Amino acid sequence: MEVSSLNKTLIVLVLLLATFTTLSLGQRTQRSRQGTRVGFYRATCPRVESIVQSAVRSAFQANPTVAPGLLRMFFHDCFVNGCDASILIDGPSTEKTAPPNSLLRGFEVIDAAKSQLETTCPGVVSCADILALAARDSVVQTGGRSWQVPLGRRDGLVSQASDTATLPAFNDPISVQIRKFADKGLNAQDLVTLVGGHTIGTAACALFSYRLYNFNNTNGPDPEINQAFLPQLRALCPNGGDGLRRVALDTGSVGSFGNSFYENLRNGRGVTESDAKLWSDRRTQRFVQGFLGNRGSRFNSEFGRAMVKMGNTEVKTGSQGEIRRICTATN
Repeated sequence: MEVSSLNKTLIVLVLLLATFTTLSLGQRTQRSRQGTRVGFYRATCPRVESIVQSAVRSAFQANPTVAPGLLRMFFHDCFVNGCDASILIDGPSTEKTAPPNSLLRGFEVIDAAKSQLETTCPGVVSCADILALAARDSVVQTGGRSWQVPLGRRDGLVSQASDTATLPAFNDPISVQIRKFADKGLNAQDLVTLVGGHTIGTAACALFSYRLYNFNNTNGPDPEINQAFLPQLRALCPNGGDGLRRVALDTGSVGSFGNSFYENLRNGRGVTESDAKLWSDRRTQRFVQGFLGNRGSRFNSEFGRAMVKMGNTEVKTGSQGEIRRICTATN
């Protein structure tokens, strides 16, 4: 009887140990797979948001064009292998060198924030999270509404220029735009909302001047351009002129975040072909209409929601990727 009781006790202990081990492994697996969350650095680097905000504010005060640059940078990063800061890596054939990214600006702001964070809490904050925060803070600097940014991304290890084919292009038809967004888990409403980021910033003449003079080999302009707007664009981008000259994507509101971009689309004053199509195609027009007139507040709140959704695209968390010591190179 004593041996039998001892055996029973041992069996119970083994079962308890096995159960505890299984639960522990399950919890670790869950932690390694968990997504981003608000307050991720609350214990490990509580000043992370104020440090990034300060870096963005200082850069913006010196050069306001850095705000749309940082916003575009985050967008371009997330659409290529997820939001993993792969766009920040230097090298002869990295994403940074690809034509769609050649005119991006603001890389030095991310570097400045990272440098300070490495002094304050070394090895803790990812470059991917810094970029996500900087994009939000750029919107705030230009008058947009803030939103809570879930954090916990880790930095990617791969950056190839050839992967940028997944980026939406300035001349993509709506069907292609919708497909590219859908590939990232984003719907048509997200598409229209996120492209609203064009309310700040500019585009080079080279990206749209073909619409002004010989659209589709017609020897004439794109008929979707407002006839009163056409001379203005032609004056800014003369035929055969400087293709690098910059033109506001949201006429009259280049540095102010708001819903005037959608008013311009409705009025035939979209600058790039892909933007203009948002109004002319019924699949996206209804979402543009939802942001017109006095619906600026709705656009601001929807933009934050869509940014959070995009910011969780194919993120690396847990044991995936790494925390880079500097943002321009892997460890």
